[in-house]
Amino acid sequence: MNFIDKLNAAWVRNDSLLCVGLDPDTARFPAHLQGRPDGIVEFCKAIIDATADLACAFKPQIAYFAALGAEDQLEAICRYLRDKYPHIPLVLDAKRGDIGATAHQYAREAFDRYGADAVTVNPYMGFDSVEPYMEWKDRGVIVLCRTSNAGGSDLQFLDVDGQPLYQHVARLVAEKWNKNGQCALVVGATFPEELAQVRAIVGDMPLLVPGIGAQGGDIEATVNSGRTASGTGMMINSSRAILYAQPQAGEDFAAAARRVARETRDAINRYRG
Repeated sequence: MNFIDKLNAAWVRNDSLLCVGLDPDTARFPAHLQGRPDGIVEFCKAIIDATADLACAFKPQIAYFAALGAEDQLEAICRYLRDKYPHIPLVLDAKRGDIGATAHQYAREAFDRYGADAVTVNPYMGFDSVEPYMEWKDRGVIVLCRTSNAGGSDLQFLDVDGQPLYQHVARLVAEKWNKNGQCALVVGATFPEELAQVRAIVGDMPLLVPGIGAQGGDIEATVNSGRTASGTGMMINSSRAILYAQPQAGEDFAAAARRVARETRDAINRYRG
């Protein structure tokens, strides 16, 4: 089953558009996991087990692991997801953006080393920076388009033949780059009007939508702007708001995460139509 098929199935199976981000910050771990050599694995496994029936995807952010030299723990977490929850897409958030042979190695890292179903990439260097990932035709290539950070406007709103650059990227991906039907776009929840414009350009292409939860994106506006006619089409990501739902939860941290994940999933579903 390829990435798009798996994502479509997960939307239906769990009745969910919620993507749970795995951004392990050891300084915010409960006391019983701090200082443990396997703390990251145990923390993420507990979050995964607590939210797997509520999520349409899991999204580990590679920087949180690499900064601690914990790539082996990321491998273990990815293996755990593939073995125990093979029906839930694993999106590696890497935002790679190089070209040629180097991009090919980054693709091998994402798809062969970590076994990700999809990876985020940066299109700034053009199609050369995206094409190597497409050699894995069953995997997803999720291209940055209109990002959730305020500084994204510095470049993403530059005029390109009468349209902002982010819309130009959306059209390129939808009309030229998506030859194998494996592409998706990153569009932030913090800009619902731009989200609606991207949806109008790309049709039913999946969108990875960060920016709700800790970043303050409005769920109702996000769903109304980005859903497809079938009420799907999005992986709406929440990371910190779920992972650290109750700072003093101690050993009950996973239960607190499940509560917030369920509330978020249900809030999203109220506006799906």
